[in-house]
Formats: sequence, structure tokens, C-alpha cells
Amino acid sequence: MRDLNRQTAFNRVRPERIIQFGEGNFLRAFVDWIIWNMNEKTNFDSNVVVVQPIPNGMVDTLNAQDGLYHLILKGLCNGEAIHNTQLIDVISRGINPYTQFEEYLKLAVNPDIRFVISNTTEAGISFDPDNKFEDKPANSYPGKLVQLLYHRFKKYDGAKDKGLIIFPCELIFDNGKVLRQCIDKYIKHWNLGEEFNEWVKQCCYIYSTLVDRIVPGYPRETAVQIKGQIGYNDCLLDEGEIFHLWVIEAPQSVAKEFPTDKAGLNVLFVPSEEPYHERKVTLLNGPHTVLSPVGYLSGLDTVRQCVEDEIIGAYVQKVMFEELLPTLNLPKEELIRFSNDVLDRFRNPYIKHQLTSIMLNSFSKFKTRDLPGLKTYSNRKGSLPDGIVLGLAAIISYYKGGKRGEDIIVIQDEPKIVDMLQRLWATGSTRQVAEGVLGTQFIWGENLNNVSGLTDQITSYLDAIQQKGIKEVVKEIL
Repeated sequence: MRDLNRQTAFNRVRPERIIQFGEGNFLRAFVDWIIWNMNEKTNFDSNVVVVQPIPNGMVDTLNAQDGLYHLILKGLCNGEAIHNTQLIDVISRGINPYTQFEEYLKLAVNPDIRFVISNTTEAGISFDPDNKFEDKPANSYPGKLVQLLYHRFKKYDGAKDKGLIIFPCELIFDNGKVLRQCIDKYIKHWNLGEEFNEWVKQCCYIYSTLVDRIVPGYPRETAVQIKGQIGYNDCLLDEGEIFHLWVIEAPQSVAKEFPTDKAGLNVLFVPSEEPYHERKVTLLNGPHTVLSPVGYLSGLDTVRQCVEDEIIGAYVQKVMFEELLPTLNLPKEELIRFSNDVLDRFRNPYIKHQLTSIMLNSFSKFKTRDLPGLKTYSNRKGSLPDGIVLGLAAIISYYKGGKRGEDIIVIQDEPKIVDMLQRLWATGSTRQVAEGVLGTQFIWGENLNNVSGLTDQITSYLDAIQQKGIKEVVKEIL
């Protein structure tokens, strides 16, 4: 079996016009696939330079394969089963700014660079006052971006035509506005000057976006078979569903520069992404976030297993139809139709979406995807939504670590969150665990112990999960 690189496969040279912060499964199965389609079907002719947003990442593996990888898309399209595999060749190289900072800054002086795209998880777009302009690099994604933009501003003496178009893909409502606010804070915090500030505001266009494609990632169970079929030892195999939607809140002038329509892609340039965002985050991502720990601790491994399990499937429907759907203000018939479509996507027989892959950064996901629904439900009904609260208790229980049967539970989150949970669980008091988690300002930005009844209910669920097992607790709330 051959190694995969541009000597063993093929080598198409294109200008590097896109900087991508993030090298994970989702960006490679969604954004890079979209760029590949534009390259194949239009004159877009652009390659991507990937920037590793955190110290530990996959850039070395990516560079070992010269940015090449195979993407497997599976699903139902108009009732027809689709299963295709494509070699994606749009990533020219990867840079680790923690070890290659000068190489990273060189991207700023490339006159061809026009777009910046990111997906650094919900926790990635944040302002950290401890970051310094002199850091090599700043730790946060917005900090790194400001360093890059300032270097470009200086190199080209503030030329208006050297501004960039920026598409954040993090699952935060109005992510473009949130990113711009972080950028503004860094400019002021680092005293980078009013002239640079005006250049960013006038010449760098930051647009809010919504992304939608279920991406299980590396197909562990079938990887050996797939490698045999393609004839390459591809360590970056990626797998996603056929469905895709990218909503970009930008004018049609941007669409002309980013010609997804000419490639026949489901990418919408719209005046407002808010209705698309609220519907998708609440009714797709919200159930995803809570079904994962509940399902995993019940002994299940994939999203499909969860929705097809008699008990956990009923739990998913309870959360979706009884608790989250009533918190939205769109027409009920539309929401029911969308929810049923989501369940069909969850049941996709071609996709094995591992629950553990969804558990990455669970607390930040719960904050953006489920906490708004919890609060709205509580305000409207005068009581807490049992399923959503149980989902949070399941996340807290999952973060206790240990084992599920013979499987070691591996927690993937910010070290300070993991350390905090370990300290709280070490007290032996579920009450202290509940109060400590709910009161952590750096997670929630507030003290959730002030939500009426929440601390008591989380404590009760934590006790019940330990004593009875989570599946019995689910039965009690159905």
C-alpha cells in the first residue's frame, strides 16, 4: 500500500488564497470539500494554508501527506443512496504557529491571500487579556488573527485592497460580530493605533455564518477496508453525510468572489442568518450535545444507536419536541418538519457518528446549544426541562472519567475545566460537584446556581446516575 502524498498521487499547483484556522474533521469535510468543488467546477483556483490553532494538533500528520486526504460522503439524497469517495487536494500545507511563528507571519505578506476561514470550536472565539502582542503566537484565535492582520497592514501601508474576507464557522450566534468584538478588544488592549483600527473596520469584512453537515470523522471501523480500496495508507480519512448547508450573512458581491452557486452547492448568501442559526443550533446541535453523554453512559456508541434505542430514542424525542422546539418562535409546522428531518439524518444508516467525538468541549457546547433553551423553557413553563437538565448532569458525570465497562473515558476539554471537575468529584459530594460546576464563571459567564431549582435537580440526578445507572433515570423522566 502506497503512502499518500503529492509524489504518489498528483500535484496540482494553485495560488494560496485562503488561510484556514483549524485542521479538524469538520473543516476538511465541509469547507475544504466546498473549495474543492469550486476549484473543479469554476475558475476559483485556490489552495488553502492551514494554521493549527492550538499547541497540540494534526499539522504534522497533514504535512506528511502534503495536505491530501480522502473524504467519504454517505447518505440519502432524494431517496437515492449515495456513497462516494473523493481525494481532496486543496490544502497545500499546514503551519504550527507555536513552532513556526515567522512562517505564520509570512502569510500576511502574500498578496494572493483573500479569505480567512475558521472553526476553533465554540471556545475558540474569545478575548484573553493575558495574551500579549509580543507572544509568538497569541494563544487565542482572535489574538493570532490580529497579529496577522497588523503585519499585513504594516507591510502594505494600509492599502485598502489588501483587506481580507473572514468567515468564522464556529457554532456561535452571530459569530462574525463576536469575532469582530474580540478583534476590537485586542486592538485597544495592545494599543495598535486608530489607523490600524480603521483599516480593519473599513477593509476587513467579517461575516457571520452558519454551517451544517454531520461529520463523524475518521471511520475507525472501516478504515482498513477503505485504505485497501483506495490503495493508499491515508491517516486522515474523513467521513461525512451527504447533506450540507452553509449560510453566510453577506452581500452578493461576496458571493461573486466566492462562487459556490456556480459549483451547484447549498451555500446561501442572505441578509440575516439568525433564523437558520436558531433553528439548527437548537434542534440539531442541542439534542446532539445532550444525547451524547446520556447515550454513552447507557452503553451506546453512536448517534444512530441512540435514536433507534427504545429508551434513549424516546429521551431524544422528548428533548427535541417537548423541551427545545417550544422555545423557538418560528411556525410550529416548520419546526416539526425540520425536527423530523434531523431525526432522519441521525438515523443515516451509512454514518457511524461516534458519541465520544461529539463530547469534545461539552460545557461550551451546552452553553451555546442547550442553556438558552433551558432558560426559555423555565421562564415560559415555570419549571425546569427534565431532559435538558439530565443531559447536563450526564455531561458532569462523564467528566468524572474512569471507565465504561472496559473502555477508558478520555476527557477532551480545556485543562482548567478537566482539573476543576477532578477536584470537585474528589470531594465525594455530589452537592459540591453541582454547586462548583454551576458556579464556574469562566464556563457560563454567570452563576447558574441562581437558576431556581437547578442546583437541587442536578444534585439529585448525579446521585441517581451513580446509584441506578443513567438508563433507569431516563426511564423515570419519560
